[in-house]
Amino acid sequence: MASLSMLRFLFLAIFFVGITATTSTNDIKAIYWLEQPLFPPSAINTSLFTHVYYAFLAPNNVTYELDVVSNSTGTNLATFTNTLRSNVATLISIGGANSNSTLFSLIAANAAARATFINSTITVARTFGFNGIDLDWEFPRTVNEMNDLGLLFKEWRAAVSAEAAATGREPLLLTAAVYFSVDYFLSETTSLRYPVDSINENLDWVNVMSYDLNGPWSNHTGPPAGLFDPKNNASVSYGLGSWIRGGVIPKKVVMGLPLYGRTWQLLEPNVHGIGAPASGPGPGSNGAMALFQVLEFNNETGANVVCDKETASVYSYSGSYWVGYDDPKTVAVKVGFAQALSLHGYFFWAAGLDTSDWKISTQALNAWMLCIEETGGMN
Repeated sequence: MASLSMLRFLFLAIFFVGITATTSTNDIKAIYWLEQPLFPPSAINTSLFTHVYYAFLAPNNVTYELDVVSNSTGTNLATFTNTLRSNVATLISIGGANSNSTLFSLIAANAAARATFINSTITVARTFGFNGIDLDWEFPRTVNEMNDLGLLFKEWRAAVSAEAAATGREPLLLTAAVYFSVDYFLSETTSLRYPVDSINENLDWVNVMSYDLNGPWSNHTGPPAGLFDPKNNASVSYGLGSWIRGGVIPKKVVMGLPLYGRTWQLLEPNVHGIGAPASGPGPGSNGAMALFQVLEFNNETGANVVCDKETASVYSYSGSYWVGYDDPKTVAVKVGFAQALSLHGYFFWAAGLDTSDWKISTQALNAWMLCIEETGGMN
């Protein structure tokens, strides 16, 4: 069997001559926008994207309807769609990392609650001019919750289709943000898989969160979104491959890309490779820095920058600080990998974290479009 390094070399060679990947002009180039005043929707460069997600809304823990009763929330939703919808498709995203996972579990497990929640999401999306709805439940943790999630998707699709038929409108898009792997590793059971059949039948696509694979919560450094990992399954390639091996149609899969880095405090400044011992988070907010902040850190500290070929990731270190992130080259390689798997596209977390000239987002789009040119846009 060929060595892992040789297989990686062959993959890169195939990508750069563009002979295996297939793509289409309908593929997804998306980004999530987190509600905040410092980076308004008008600052998004819509020429780089096809879809923009409004993050986040949440259901009420009593009524199970989306909480948009405040004047400010309604105004923000209207501003978002009025600003963007002439150039890109817009979707509301429900949930997020800081949402109440138990509440989603309660909703998904009860038929009446599911119906109330689903109808509310459709009403809000239509009222404010959105093109679709996204669920970011982080994460279902039991077999019952995964089964209930599959049922929720089925009923949601039926409601979306019925609303479109009744109104004569295009059906709302229905998507979900999901764990990096089709199997949830941190479950209470030894085997917990997403509802693959329901995803294939009822969702337009899933946004696979192919990031935060390593972070300062561990006692050693590691690539937050490395394409490969020679030591374990915490890699983008393993995660995306698991979704396909698990039975999800490749064109239902969209790869996630982070516009931020993760930081560590090294135990020994002279030991600074991947896997170096660390004592916790480094600079930034809870061990995270926007990409533009990473570049500022590198420039201001004269940090050493290393492109690690084993993981197809980049890291920098200065003194006792260590930062793992992606640069334009590693993003281009990931885009090629996604195309080689015939995925539906990519998305970024999140708007406002790229450089002022959208360096990473531009590179991703250029790499994706290069394949269209070389394959004639054929699927």
